[in-house]
Amino acid sequence: MFLILNEKLWLNACRICGEEKIVSNAIGVCKDCIMTRFDEAKEIIDNAHEKARAIFSLPPKPPRNKNGIPCNICANNCIIGQGEIGYCGLRKNVGGKLVSLSTPNYAPLYAYLDPHITNCCAAWFCPAATGLGYPKYAVSEKGERGYYNLAVFFYGCNFSCLFCQNWDHKNIEQGKIVKSKDLVNHVLANDKITCICYFGGSPEPHLPFIINVNKMILKNKAEERIIRICYEWNGAGNPVLVRKAAEQALVSGGIIKFDLKAFSPELNYALCGVSNEVAYDNFKMIYDEFWRDRPEVPLLTATTLLVPGYIDADEVEKIARFIASIDRNIPYSLLVFHPDFRMKDLPITPRKEAYKALERAKKYLRNVYLGNRFLLNMAPPKL
Repeated sequence: MFLILNEKLWLNACRICGEEKIVSNAIGVCKDCIMTRFDEAKEIIDNAHEKARAIFSLPPKPPRNKNGIPCNICANNCIIGQGEIGYCGLRKNVGGKLVSLSTPNYAPLYAYLDPHITNCCAAWFCPAATGLGYPKYAVSEKGERGYYNLAVFFYGCNFSCLFCQNWDHKNIEQGKIVKSKDLVNHVLANDKITCICYFGGSPEPHLPFIINVNKMILKNKAEERIIRICYEWNGAGNPVLVRKAAEQALVSGGIIKFDLKAFSPELNYALCGVSNEVAYDNFKMIYDEFWRDRPEVPLLTATTLLVPGYIDADEVEKIARFIASIDRNIPYSLLVFHPDFRMKDLPITPRKEAYKALERAKKYLRNVYLGNRFLLNMAPPKL
């Protein structure tokens, strides 16, 4: 009875159409109005992101100061004026010079050992869990129990997702500055580490650091040692840097996991504050240039978080159709949402919606997986 009564808690009136739907107060606008009345919704959306970012002293939008210094590390292409900081919060114009907390030689992060088999979004097909690619890319053909993934969590991000599941990355001042050579030595000293996964935040603002670290690891590791290089990112990085990162993942046996938040530009802007157009371009670029070079282990995969009221079966179908237009064999994972950060007023993804999205994706793709299924037991039963 408690759950049945509380189902009404997920319904709010949209500030534009006035209809009661699953609407997060963090945005205040329903999906339909975002998609069909974006000009009206944009001011409300911008205010929502400004409030969310002000808590962490982050700029409301990527700066565009015509007299500023360009930063071309990610797709936001900030132009940072005197005294301003970039959208990710890592770079600042100080006296006409771009000062960065993340360079090829150091970055704010923390790293921890995650025992295999991990909860990685690609665990359902990766070498660590399945032995795929053994012996070239996996220690054992039966999975790597007793070995570890080094999870490298970065502070700062080029997106501003209101539903962020790892939002503490925004507390950039809490990040410990780690030197690239120290991270390399840490990896090389522990022969139980068989993969590195860069996440956060998102790795894009740190790609110069990551590429430098990877270069040193691949150069100095023992020839027979397996160290896969993996990414969980939004994918909206500078294409030149993304290509270099993909090359390193390719030769190591690693997997690149694109978090494709939404397909519709309006919806991605509403949820994440910026465009994800470059992410889709980079996804296709990596496929075109590298996919066929390593058939033993899929280099590329995509995930989508099923945000109630916003990222539904219709949106998933659009993403799945895009992926299938490239290759129907690319693995795709749907993730059950749990409420976090600014969107704590949403429910866990309803079971019916999760399986509806799963079936839509399977219409187009051969390899589809539903992750975080355990959360469905806590979802409102009547939604």
